[in-house]
Amino acid sequence: MLIREVQEIYERLDRPGKVGRDIADLFPVKWVRVRLEDVADKKGETEFIQIVIPGRQGSSSGGHAETLGVIGRLGGVGARPLIRGLVSDGDGALVALSVALKLARMHALGDVLEGDVIVATHVRTDAPVLPMKPVDFMDTPIELETILKLEVATDMDAILSIDTSRGNRLLNRNGFAITPTVKEGWILKVSDDLLRVMEHTTGSLPAAFPITMQDIVPYVGDVYHINSLMQPAVVTRAPVVGIALTAAGSVPGCASGVSNPFRVEEVGRFVVECAQQFGRGEIAFYDWEEFARLRAMYGDMHRLQSIADVA
Repeated sequence: MLIREVQEIYERLDRPGKVGRDIADLFPVKWVRVRLEDVADKKGETEFIQIVIPGRQGSSSGGHAETLGVIGRLGGVGARPLIRGLVSDGDGALVALSVALKLARMHALGDVLEGDVIVATHVRTDAPVLPMKPVDFMDTPIELETILKLEVATDMDAILSIDTSRGNRLLNRNGFAITPTVKEGWILKVSDDLLRVMEHTTGSLPAAFPITMQDIVPYVGDVYHINSLMQPAVVTRAPVVGIALTAAGSVPGCASGVSNPFRVEEVGRFVVECAQQFGRGEIAFYDWEEFARLRAMYGDMHRLQSIADVA
């Protein structure tokens, strides 16, 4: 259970000004590696946070267990001074950081996972609002390309990308859903293993979030994207699965008073369980033999990942 961690992270995100140092100070640095960095480009600036929780047989210790990446995708956690309080879009960071804090405390108590887990996100409490249809979103305080290069580490063997996805009319239920696996420009089938974990942790039937080709190409060329949930797949060859926090109605990403600690905690439990089983080699994000057959028959789809080649 992650209720304590969700509450502690929430209290530090739900305030004005820079919050990165207050969050970093929560972590037992003896057991984990915390990186806090002010990142700026021509668009603006934000605080980037990365937490590495080493595994018993993780690559950071010279072992062979695979590394799971957990990315909190969002524009900003707040839209001050226009809107006060944590916004709906901030739940991606809230889940990711709560998971990191839970895994760090498990590690300190001796419950060490087999594989490394790398958690990454960014926090900005006064990010801009982006007018969209059917509802307004939070805009990124820096260029998306800049933050993706920081969020996606080369050590990540598979990635769970968490993003609030309540501003749509495609999946209208309270809770969360997972996407099909995306790898190297291919949209593959939904992982049966992840559906199983979702079923076990929620006690309900699993839900899949629909994505299209538009959602997995870079943010260029004025192409519609449902949100930035799948953008980590643009900059990695690792398989990426999106975790979409959903709602029964269309909720703006810039709306405050939306975060539900019990729904956030449910997503967090799902991610923690995925991290445990992935490190033990019990979860496959995709069928590598079938993926090899698809590429042999139809070729690769790397061009769909390329930012430089798209005009």
